[in-house]
Amino acid sequence: MTARTEPAEAETEPPDATARPALIRELLLVAGLFLVYKLGRQLATRHTAGAVHNADRVWDLERALHLPHENGVQSALLHGDTLVRIANTYYATVHFPATLAFLVWLYVKRPAHYVWARRVLAAVTTAALVLPFTFPLAPPRMLTGTGLVDTARIFGPSVYGPPASDHLSNQFAAMPSLHFGWALMVAVGLIVATRSRWRPLWLLHPLITLLVIVGTANHYWLDAIVATLMLGIALAVIRPPRRTAGPAGRGTARDRLTPDTPVLVGAGR
Repeated sequence: MTARTEPAEAETEPPDATARPALIRELLLVAGLFLVYKLGRQLATRHTAGAVHNADRVWDLERALHLPHENGVQSALLHGDTLVRIANTYYATVHFPATLAFLVWLYVKRPAHYVWARRVLAAVTTAALVLPFTFPLAPPRMLTGTGLVDTARIFGPSVYGPPASDHLSNQFAAMPSLHFGWALMVAVGLIVATRSRWRPLWLLHPLITLLVIVGTANHYWLDAIVATLMLGIALAVIRPPRRTAGPAGRGTARDRLTPDTPVLVGAGR
């Protein structure tokens, strides 16, 4: 019987070894999340008596806090029809598809991160649906005397009709901005779940979203700030999974033997 030492080969593992949740169940859960988002806001349409009054209060509070005027962003968009139309299109078409694509990618590539992200989005969305009942808020495009215009109505495309006849959405649920909250979660989720040196560039998505929702006069700065606070609380409570793979798909130091770890070979022969 002989004994000698040899470097152990590093064990490899897939990028995410967590069992993928059942597809049908997840489709129902995600569809339910979007349905709750839509129906919750629609139910809150009856709680809009003070929406314009609250809008005046938010506008005055922003000025008291010395936040920049929303007019500055809108003025930049209005320098050309092309730029403002792009902003309107981004507002109308990117919100849901980007979030859905994010969840699908995580489901396929990072199942553990998918479960975490889905829980965070569900928590933020559920909490956000409470505010329209307790604090209905008209968007800045509905305020008079601010110099802001409804860019979607003037230049198109628009996803909203007249508030009195628009039964698909609650236009008096400006706070918090789930457009921004979801966009920020997409960026945070991809930064946490990936390892590319370029992953901070995902923050461009919430940054562009912020400029779009403010520049089109659909949201105040405070709408995005409140959404950020809500997301921060959800992220503090619902922690992301621990990494289980290294940069090249290899296990971490705690999960695998390093190439320099000596092991006994030939023992028991």
